[in-house]
Amino acid sequence: MRTALTFLYRAAEVLGAVFLVLIAVLIVSQVFARLANRMVPGADELAGYCMAASFFLMLGPALRRGAHIRVGVLVDRLRGGPRRVVELICLGFGTALSGYFAWYWLRMTYDSYDFGDLGQGVLPIPLWIPQAAMGVGLVILVVAFLDDLLAVIRGREASYQSAGMQSEG
Repeated sequence: MRTALTFLYRAAEVLGAVFLVLIAVLIVSQVFARLANRMVPGADELAGYCMAASFFLMLGPALRRGAHIRVGVLVDRLRGGPRRVVELICLGFGTALSGYFAWYWLRMTYDSYDFGDLGQGVLPIPLWIPQAAMGVGLVILVVAFLDDLLAVIRGREASYQSAGMQSEG
């Protein structure tokens, strides 16, 4: 199971990076097109879709690496049982909130597909395509939260704790 989850997080990182590269390609192509008094139709909207996909796909892996901003004013002062309880509450809340968001985002994505919603820019892109990439990222975030929640329930550290210690050392 750990191998499958590691693969999932790595695949999300790679896909997020691919979307970042696509943003760079779109921007550079737009710059060269403008130098030639031309335009790349829809480059701005495509770059926006790529940015959203990259951001959402990276949410889960960023949680696992300890890259999210965490305010540990209270949690960092606690030790032992009280810290574990607060971590469990935070992870439970994060899992529930991200699960709620993912559920409704995927429902909206399905509605966009069902109704045939198109982007309002130059290119009539079906909105479910960029929304689906964002939904996949949200589902991976839920999996990452659940992964850490189960680890803490079993008495282990959350991934972001051990990742933070590795980056500090």
